[in-house]
Amino acid sequence: MIQKEELLRVPAFAGLPDDQLEWFLAQSQELNVKAGETVFRQEDPADAMFIALEGQLQARGEFNGEPLVFPIDPGDIGGTLPYSRMKQFVVTVSAIVDSRALRFPAASFPELIYRMPELTRRLVEIMSDRIREATRFEQHRDRLAALGKLSAGLAHELNNPASAAKRATSQLRETLVRLRDASHELGRRELTQVQRTEVEKLEAMFSQRDGAPPDLLTASAREEEIDDMFRRHGLTDLWQLAADLAKRNVDPVELNALFDRLDAETARLALVRIAASVEVADVLNEIESSASRISDLVSAIKEYTFMDQTTVQSVDLVKGLETTLVIMNHKLRKGVEVKRDYRDTPLLVDSFGSELNQVWTNIIDNAIDAMSGKGELRIHTSLQNGCAYVEIGDNGPGIPPEIEPRIFEPFFTTKRVGEGTGLGLDTVQRIVRKHRGNVQVESKPGDTRFQVWLPLSSATK
Repeated sequence: MIQKEELLRVPAFAGLPDDQLEWFLAQSQELNVKAGETVFRQEDPADAMFIALEGQLQARGEFNGEPLVFPIDPGDIGGTLPYSRMKQFVVTVSAIVDSRALRFPAASFPELIYRMPELTRRLVEIMSDRIREATRFEQHRDRLAALGKLSAGLAHELNNPASAAKRATSQLRETLVRLRDASHELGRRELTQVQRTEVEKLEAMFSQRDGAPPDLLTASAREEEIDDMFRRHGLTDLWQLAADLAKRNVDPVELNALFDRLDAETARLALVRIAASVEVADVLNEIESSASRISDLVSAIKEYTFMDQTTVQSVDLVKGLETTLVIMNHKLRKGVEVKRDYRDTPLLVDSFGSELNQVWTNIIDNAIDAMSGKGELRIHTSLQNGCAYVEIGDNGPGIPPEIEPRIFEPFFTTKRVGEGTGLGLDTVQRIVRKHRGNVQVESKPGDTRFQVWLPLSSATK
């Protein structure tokens, strides 16, 4: 039989009056659990509170699709607690070694609250600590999941230009060999200054030519004209060269001077060198474009995370929205059309680091998921009642009326197990409130809008 002295060793019961302890023990049941036996199972009715007294217990369960295991030591209190809304146990508790515990029925909680107010207060503190710990765990998990999504997308976004630059570098190496060989062969021929100038002029003109390439029909017609010109001069195997020059908007007339001043074989060597120079220019442009894309992504990441910047500062909302869109481009380009309606002048708000970008990320990510990756994403900014106003809408199926009041609740999610933690919109609401703002939602089939109001920075006013 459990004595008062043993119960007093449990921190929650320390210093409580003897009469209260006696009443508590009278309502309780002592449990002697052999190693391997189960105290209660996950999804059993949450009908009791348990106090571990001796031995070692272990809790096992699944939380949002992830396995969860933790020890229960002597002095720990488990099960349901006063004021808890838990209907079923969320873990299974078993004994690792022979153990003893005390079972207090939930049916006696009303009288417990009346007879033992101090214990009730301590138990509520324990429950609050559990909620805070669970919330921290889920928020950390949610941040890691969000980071994982962004990392996967950014890896894909960075891989594309990096792969393009790698391919272009390999192509450049081969092209430089052709350019070297053609220049060597051309150098062995005794060209006059006029002939050399003509080759160099065409080479520079075609290499530096900018502008969009011609459409397919125009390019095909021009390729045929250039190839006909080559054939008239006995050059019957330069069809690929004709295609390359046509893509650069080369007019056959521009090549007349070359054939007027050079014999056919020398003209061939000159054309090979000119084509190689043009290809070098194209490849260098591709490498430069790829490097610029990588640089832009790195800049976007720095802006998104506010690296190397102070914690609180005045930020441009539109710039933050655009940075978020860059970061999420891997999801948008699969079938989401972004329609922007931004206020002409900047809207500045005081932001805690990158937290507002987390707001835009969560709302936009939910919108994309709601549209199954294909639809219209609308972003609008304006000034309303002295506040910065951001509205992010989509043309998805909408939020069912019966769940709309719950979407900002922690851990509430309509996604399948393992796909959502139910903390995305809770995070949105917490961050917006931290910035002294407000967030609301309006939804009907084909039109869901998340509306965020934020106090303006003094820099805007």
